[in-house]
Amino acid sequence: MPQKKRILLIATGGTIASKKSDNGLKPQITPEELLAFIPQVKDICEVETMQLLNLDSSNMEPRHWKKMVHAIRENYDSFDGFVIAHGTDTMAYTAAALSYMIQNTAKPIVITGAQKPIDLEITDAKSNLTDSFLYAADDGSQGVQIVFDGKVIAGTRAKKVRSKSYNAFSSIDYPSLATIQDMNIMRYIPMLPYEEEVRFYEEMDENVFLMKLIPGIKPGILASIFENYDCIIVESFGVGGIPKSIADDFYQLCQKYPRKLVVMATQVAHEGSDMTVYEVGHDMKKYCRFLESYDMTLESVIAKTMWMLGNFDLTQCDAEEIFYRNINYDVIFGKNRKCNSNVKR
Repeated sequence: MPQKKRILLIATGGTIASKKSDNGLKPQITPEELLAFIPQVKDICEVETMQLLNLDSSNMEPRHWKKMVHAIRENYDSFDGFVIAHGTDTMAYTAAALSYMIQNTAKPIVITGAQKPIDLEITDAKSNLTDSFLYAADDGSQGVQIVFDGKVIAGTRAKKVRSKSYNAFSSIDYPSLATIQDMNIMRYIPMLPYEEEVRFYEEMDENVFLMKLIPGIKPGILASIFENYDCIIVESFGVGGIPKSIADDFYQLCQKYPRKLVVMATQVAHEGSDMTVYEVGHDMKKYCRFLESYDMTLESVIAKTMWMLGNFDLTQCDAEEIFYRNINYDVIFGKNRKCNSNVKR
């Protein structure tokens, strides 16, 4: 018989590990207790546990992503795969962030959680966790993925679209990589071996501001945003543009701060941005140095800009080339060129 894979379960808290308290659900269940609810996992793989964090995922921050990356890096040679138990509210952000911080990993890094605590009689936690170990222990798995409600979603393509239902996550503008049913993995996207060795990045620059446009937005706050942040992500209407009410001020600030990273994203979940369609986008892109999210999820745009700013000298290296580099299925538009000479050491 083939030797069972060794998988490290990294617990970070979340609903899956929560119990009721006087003030609502609170993470209290240990990773060893999580495993006790799914005794069948011993037939799938050998599991060791680590209680890295114990957070409601609303409290998840980039410094916690760094802890996860460091823990995986320290244990990478000792295990065949990793399962991270995580809260659902910021799971898509964490999955995107780890996709950029751990690249070319031939060993699967699976992120999962639940909409109901694992100690309840009716819960999605047991099936999600079991499916995650099954996927992490499979020879065909690699990269950073979310496993949830029987779907395997690339870490850069996931978005939480339901707040209570078990089918909480969707894969945005890209197929699910696989489905899991009755302990069988049905793969839709073939996973080719990585040509490069695994690479870890433990730096993320949090100095990123998300500016959501609303009808009638005024320019008063713009000067402070440009002065204080290294990257401004504009969450625009539709395919993208800057409304007339702030256009003049926005243009002047782009000229004043030419080295700021400015990204056009969209409030629309599907089909992405295209600033060339309407005058409000076409003119602004012509006169200001905009990157566009195109088909990327907002979570991936935020995580990717943090990764870029934290690890590259963008005054020397082409920001456009790095931003459109296809990483873990994040952008179909990607140009996928190289820019390795200016990585911060």
